[in-house]
This record gives sequence, C-alpha cells and structure tokens, in this order.
Amino acid sequence: MKNLKPRTVLFRRKRELRTNYKKRLLILVGQKPRVVVRFTNQNIVAQLVSFEPAGDKVLVGVDSRKELKVLGWNYSAKNVPASYLTGLLFAKKALAKGIKEGVLDTGFKQPFKGGKCFAFLKGVVDGGLAVPHDAEVVALAPDRLQGKHIEQYVQQVQGKNKGQFTQYLKTNGAGKDIGKSFESIKQKIGVVAKK
Repeated sequence: MKNLKPRTVLFRRKRELRTNYKKRLLILVGQKPRVVVRFTNQNIVAQLVSFEPAGDKVLVGVDSRKELKVLGWNYSAKNVPASYLTGLLFAKKALAKGIKEGVLDTGFKQPFKGGKCFAFLKGVVDGGLAVPHDAEVVALAPDRLQGKHIEQYVQQVQGKNKGQFTQYLKTNGAGKDIGKSFESIKQKIGVVAKK
C-alpha cells in the first residue's frame, strides 16, 4: 500500500480567492489600518479597515457610484477621473475621523502603472492621507486624471457609434465636459471635508 500524503484543505476564503493570507499578514505586521480598494463592474469601493482580534473593523467607507453622484458626477463611477475623486473623498473622510495613515491593500488585483488603482492612490495621497508608495508609480499626467483622454475619444467617435456613450447622455453628462465636471467635483470635495 502506498503512503498517502494527507490532503491539505485550504481556508474557505483562500479557496474562494477572496483573501490572500500571505499578503494580508505582511500588511498587518505594520500595525496600520488597511486602505482596501476594490473595483467592481459598476463602481469603486474603498474602506479603511483596522485589525481587531474579534474581526476586522471598517472605520471609513466610500462607494464611488453613490457618493460621486450626490456631488454631481454624471459619468462612469469606475474610470480614471472617478478613481482619483474617490481616493480624494476617501482621504478627506479618513482625516475627518482623525486617521492620518494607512497601507494600500489591493487584494488579488495586480495594479499597473497609470491605471485606476494608482489614480485612486494619488487621490488618497493628494487628500492628505499618508500611504507608503513610490512617487514614480503614481505620477499620472494631469490630463489623464482630469479625463481629457475620454473627452478626446468622445470627439473622435461622435456620430460613428450611436450606442457607445448613451449612459452619459441619459444622465446629462456630455463626454466633452468631463474635465470641467472633474474640477467642480474636486472643489466640492474640499468644501465637504471642511464641514
């Protein structure tokens, strides 16, 4: 009879690809709250989570789709400008609760330079929350953060593809005005944070 090796059963959350325990342990060693950011098909969810023996505790939470819409954002809640604005709003809320630092936790998502994850991180850092990062990675072009690349694309495809930006039109958001709207929302976030 062959010697059978006992089968190792992974933790349920690891089997479901919901928690990377090695990465989580490395983050928790720093004893700082985690800036958890997750991107869904519709929005960005950001939470400031602290480790507690009884279970993690959410200190601050931001949902880009709900909160940016209240401020007047009529565009996608998951693009680069929305990521930056969500990070900025998140930082202002954390500072209002007296939290000044955190560590970025992207979960299983591998962020890439110039992407939405680093746009979110730039918003967090610009908002005043101290998060360890490489300044070169979050050095995004201001035109990209403001959505100028989206404005240019809308102008290129205008009239060619009738169904592409219909959601913007339903919410009175013409893609050519995204830069103006970005600056307006950015100013509102600063005013909201002072209240």
